[in-house]
Amino acid sequence: WDKAVDKLVKDRSALLTFYDYPAEHWKHIRTSNPIESTFATVRHRTKRTKGCLSRQTGLAMAFKLMIAAQGKWRKLDGRNRLPEIIQGVEFRDGLRQLQNAA
Repeated sequence: WDKAVDKLVKDRSALLTFYDYPAEHWKHIRTSNPIESTFATVRHRTKRTKGCLSRQTGLAMAFKLMIAAQGKWRKLDGRNRLPEIIQGVEFRDGLRQLQNAA
């Protein structure tokens, strides 16, 4: 398994970036494909309609489906931590790191 080990060693920092965010966000980061799951409702409905007559009616239908679907989306756990992430506060193993006064 030398190739697998080499790949894991080479990409170690990318694989462990997960832990540079607050622990509350980890379950949201682990999702397999958030974009695909967001548009799943639209994809399922548009396949069944067999055409929307025009581009405008297709876009209108997709828009209405997305508006209806957003009511079922989970809110981000730890959303109060988002300003810290935007400001560049460092997290290690899901915990906020205190800044040293230099």
